[in-house]
Amino acid sequence: MAETTLDLRGVPKEDAYRELGPYVRAVLEGLENDHIAAMATMSCLVHNAFGHLWTGFYRVVEPETLLRVGPYQGTLGCLEIKFGKGVCGAAAATLQTQVVADVHAFPGHITCDGRSASEIVVPVFDRGGNLIAVFDVDSDQKAAFDETDKRHLEALMGWFRGQ
Repeated sequence: MAETTLDLRGVPKEDAYRELGPYVRAVLEGLENDHIAAMATMSCLVHNAFGHLWTGFYRVVEPETLLRVGPYQGTLGCLEIKFGKGVCGAAAATLQTQVVADVHAFPGHITCDGRSASEIVVPVFDRGGNLIAVFDVDSDQKAAFDETDKRHLEALMGWFRGQ
């Protein structure tokens, strides 16, 4: 497959994800044992498809304690985030996707880029059900993420579980 990035800006969100999902899985074919390459590729494809402010992973480096920046696209990210701190830390601590319409109203929000206005963070589990990372997407627009993003990004992250 000739790898290219899709630009799905302007495409209705549901249609964009329906096109992006199978494309991401096709590009990742054969990378099941290389999570870092898969994270880099997913970050690139999601980031370029939607034109987000920041798209990437924070990897679990100390279980139940610490996340460290992993492959991403965008401006410089926070290097480390403690479980329970900010939106990424909340997703890691609760093991639940966080959809935040206004990050400035989120208690304990960590400002990595002052332009960030809304955020979605999805926990990422390996085939054994262990938390290995969180997938973080930031927008410079308030309320940029919704149930459609949640459903489709959780499905994309299911790739790491073998789903």
